[in-house]
Amino acid sequence: MKGSMIKSGTEKGYDGLLTDLSNLLEQARYAAARSVNAIMTASYWEIGRRIVEFEQRGERRAEYGRELLKRLSKDLATRFGRGFSERNLELMRLFYVSWPISQTPSAKFISSHLPIQEGYKFQTLSGRFPLPWSHYVRLLSLDDQAKRDFYEEEAQRAGWSVRQLDRQINSMLYERVALSKKKGDLLKKGVTSRTPIAAEEAIKDPYVLEFLGLPEPISERDLENTLIKHMADFLLELGYGFTFVSRQKRLQIGSESYYIDLLFYHRGIRCLVAIDLKVGKFTHSDAGQMNLYLNYLMENEMVDGEEPPIGLILCSEKDEAVAHYALGRLSNKIFASRYKLQLPDPDILRKEIEAERRRLEMKVTKNKIRQI
Repeated sequence: MKGSMIKSGTEKGYDGLLTDLSNLLEQARYAAARSVNAIMTASYWEIGRRIVEFEQRGERRAEYGRELLKRLSKDLATRFGRGFSERNLELMRLFYVSWPISQTPSAKFISSHLPIQEGYKFQTLSGRFPLPWSHYVRLLSLDDQAKRDFYEEEAQRAGWSVRQLDRQINSMLYERVALSKKKGDLLKKGVTSRTPIAAEEAIKDPYVLEFLGLPEPISERDLENTLIKHMADFLLELGYGFTFVSRQKRLQIGSESYYIDLLFYHRGIRCLVAIDLKVGKFTHSDAGQMNLYLNYLMENEMVDGEEPPIGLILCSEKDEAVAHYALGRLSNKIFASRYKLQLPDPDILRKEIEAERRRLEMKVTKNKIRQI
């Protein structure tokens, strides 16, 4: 019996050691894969640089460039296998042109030949390209430098996969978020920033929920259930800083029970975020109900160091005038945002964004006039 107990204890200790070593190796493999990806991306940038500089020393004709890529593609594919098609080499060339690195000592790159020096250079250069090559290929399809910078920064900050990056680009996240200077400033603040952000900076309008695959019309319960099933995508659409707390949060107020559809916590604002789902138009009664929720949360759920909770009413339609008067002058911060079940039409969304920008500019102008 005694020997059995000792063996059992040893086995238990061994299992813990095995788990510990397994976790260590998994982390090491992940770190190694990231390092390899970064070095390969840096090498593709360097290939693009050398192609461009070789072209500049040669004939300045389009035919010359095409023939060069065709010849390189054939020879590199023979030596290194797949991955060096004419298209890929052109992407590497475009990568170098689109991602200029200031103060890059080109002469030192050209004059170095030792493998250890090359390895050191790629290790150093790889720090400039934190994303995998597939991400940069997707970013190269954008013709606006500001957009590329935005999506590169957000993909790194939020850890987007290339599929998530593609989805955010297709849903026109850049245009939807950058409606005002305040929201533009939000893009520069990291998740780990110690400076709290304003609630207005974290709320978008509209939210695009095309990943749900729901037809219209739908019930609020169907919307809630499907959002729960696709929580990872929903958090991606909400934006960084949101963490899920609960669904159908029960509030016992007097003899009545009320339920908050979805409850989140925002790390940047440092407060609870109550979300009410609404199929149809936003109404003034929705604002009153949310105000009730927030008052309860403030008195019964807030802890030391937190900011007052905020409310977000997600609705399929919103009249701006009704929202203005229903939400204005409330002591609690409540927002009404639309949701779309399909990716927005680029032309329609651009018109909406321009209209919103004009509205914001008019609001700023009116405020300035009042101050005079």
